[in-house]
Amino acid sequence: MRLFAAECFNAVKKETPMHRPISRRSALRASGVALSLPLLESMNPAIGHEHMAPPKRMVLICNALGLFPASLFPKRSGTDYANTEYLELLNEHRSDFTLFSGLSHPDQNGKDPHDTEMTFLTAAINPGMGGFKNTISVDQVAAMHLGHTTRFPSITLGTNTRESQSFDSNGVMLPADYRPSRVFAKLFLAGSPEEQRRQRQRLAEGRSILDAVGDQTKTLNRRVSGGDRKQLDEYFAAIRTAEKELAASDAWLDRPKPEVNVEVPKDIAEPTELLARIRQLMNLIPLILQTDSTRVVSLMIQDHHVVPNIAGVQAGHHPLSHHGQDPAKIAQLKIIESGILSTFSDFLTQLGLRSAQGVRLLDQTAVLFGSNLGNANAHDPTNLPIILAGGGYKHGRYVAYDKTNNVPLCNLFVNLLNNTGIPTESFGTSTGILEV
Repeated sequence: MRLFAAECFNAVKKETPMHRPISRRSALRASGVALSLPLLESMNPAIGHEHMAPPKRMVLICNALGLFPASLFPKRSGTDYANTEYLELLNEHRSDFTLFSGLSHPDQNGKDPHDTEMTFLTAAINPGMGGFKNTISVDQVAAMHLGHTTRFPSITLGTNTRESQSFDSNGVMLPADYRPSRVFAKLFLAGSPEEQRRQRQRLAEGRSILDAVGDQTKTLNRRVSGGDRKQLDEYFAAIRTAEKELAASDAWLDRPKPEVNVEVPKDIAEPTELLARIRQLMNLIPLILQTDSTRVVSLMIQDHHVVPNIAGVQAGHHPLSHHGQDPAKIAQLKIIESGILSTFSDFLTQLGLRSAQGVRLLDQTAVLFGSNLGNANAHDPTNLPIILAGGGYKHGRYVAYDKTNNVPLCNLFVNLLNNTGIPTESFGTSTGILEV
């Protein structure tokens, strides 16, 4: 076989001038067997002199209990805005982010004031009301299009529970990972042979179950009405999607996980350590992106239902967000939110220091940081605090839209999807694309 390959290569070499490009369709052929050539520098002059464009990435972070508006938004929009108390914490990244006001999802009156947590990434209307069914979240739209280009189509994280803001095409919530050690093991630690065997068995069982369901449903399809048949066709499509995902997952089992020179993080069990738990997850994200383990990450900063272990704070984060204009409560709330924003600033620093394919990771990663509540004290889901960093956008501005007639946040989501390389005309409640 080696001799055959060598002879064929020499033949190609003799017939091809030194600087003549080789077609990417070139192959080694003999006795009816064709062996495709790998991608060579000589196949295209451009390939030999330029690196392929680094992939675009998306990170979506939601602080579910909002940000105190008076400490965030400047009085003047534009590039010459004066820093506020919160923006001062992000000042070193001023040229790398844009702050928005006047954005929101329409029709967010729900059964519970905090039900908007479910729809921050989906924009489904009237969350929690009778008959409500959530829709796909923007991160999962990206994950569906990117597929298994990476080991994981997306990573969903939460700071305290399995609750998340990521929903699949059927409106089903994808559980969040909140233990950094488990996330690290999933991404970077090779399992034992027995663990790999069990994983293969699970995948095989999943395929056999899908095959059985498919056969039964095809039989049923011949006995139902046209309307039912349409519904069954959608069901078949879901089965085929699941089969493809199982096959892709199986393929990744044979590929070694990336090696990283980082110790396995130790989980912080105590929920009072709000900032430390946030920091652990944010420290993992640059590593996840740099190793191209996924290109889509969502993180929900949740209510921990405890008094955070932060100097100067004597009440829970949630009660403080409903401060009732009490100066003492507002002061404590600002201590918590300042800690969260400082941690976010450190996260942006990490993305700015790390590189992928010779460029800053931040320049190839669109990072959206915001909240489902514009005024948590009043459970108001309008005028949301939205910060967009990185992603190759032109930043350094405060963009203020109409506070009464908000622009749909989905208009920005459409831009994010296009920026990630997913041609998109609409998403959720969008009315167009918001230019950045």
